[in-house]
Amino acid sequence: MAANKQQTQSDGPSGIDRLKGEIGNYLEAQGQRAVNAVGGQLTGLTERLSSGAGGGDLLGIGKRVLGGESAGKAFLSEKVKGVKDKVTGGAKEALGGAGGGGGSGGGGGGKVTNIVETIDIGLPRRMVYDYWTQLEEFSGFTKGVQSVKMSDEVESDWKVKVAFSDRSWQATIQEQVPDERIEWTSEGAKGSTKGVVSFHEITPSLTRLVVVVEYYPAGFFEKTGNLWRAQGRRLRLDLKHFQRYVTLEADDDVEGWRGEIKDGEVVLSHEDAVKEEREAADGEDGDSDSQDDDGKRDQGDDAA
Repeated sequence: MAANKQQTQSDGPSGIDRLKGEIGNYLEAQGQRAVNAVGGQLTGLTERLSSGAGGGDLLGIGKRVLGGESAGKAFLSEKVKGVKDKVTGGAKEALGGAGGGGGSGGGGGGKVTNIVETIDIGLPRRMVYDYWTQLEEFSGFTKGVQSVKMSDEVESDWKVKVAFSDRSWQATIQEQVPDERIEWTSEGAKGSTKGVVSFHEITPSLTRLVVVVEYYPAGFFEKTGNLWRAQGRRLRLDLKHFQRYVTLEADDDVEGWRGEIKDGEVVLSHEDAVKEEREAADGEDGDSDSQDDDGKRDQGDDAA
């Protein structure tokens, strides 16, 4: 019996051996499960990196991981850097790139600013128009205009003060119809404009000015001002200064430029325009006197 029992124990595994085998299998299964879980996390992280980062981001993340950073921290750092780069690039694009650049002629690629302003002045339309044509007086009541020098009836040179810098440009009148409208363009090193001012009679003693301007900035300061619509606020302020000036200085004898311009050329001089107005006024007076004389003769005939 002892021999048979000893033989049976040698033929099959003992209980301890079976226990060791089961423990090994369990540990192997748990290890495989852990490996699969880690593999799944790595796959998910790879998908997130691929969808949320470009090639440059992945390269940066890889460098950070190799440098000792965790994958999560490296990913976050690169995304923050990417957002910062996008914001910086967008700001540079809005301002025309670093260093400004560009001259006149469309503002060097800068975005156009459209400005529309209106103001009512309690004076007859002709008087308001005549005051507006006295461009050389603008430096006396507007803010920032240092001087305006008329080269001729069509062109004028402007010098203004902008913050701590001086700006200058040449303006050209393209069309001018007395008491109705003035259209101009201007060219300068820091921008160009196209503009129209029109005069509208609301009542015989109330005139409305409508100013429409397209402004093409060039240069860092001008493009920054364009971003904040500084030009529109300046024009609005200067129109109020003009309103105050003409209202306080109103003079029936003010003499404006009464000529006419078409396509940038004078088609009717100031002198000829004034002469035509006087002749027309004299003709009306003559007709009035003739009618009075006729009325007197008719009354005399009736009395006879």
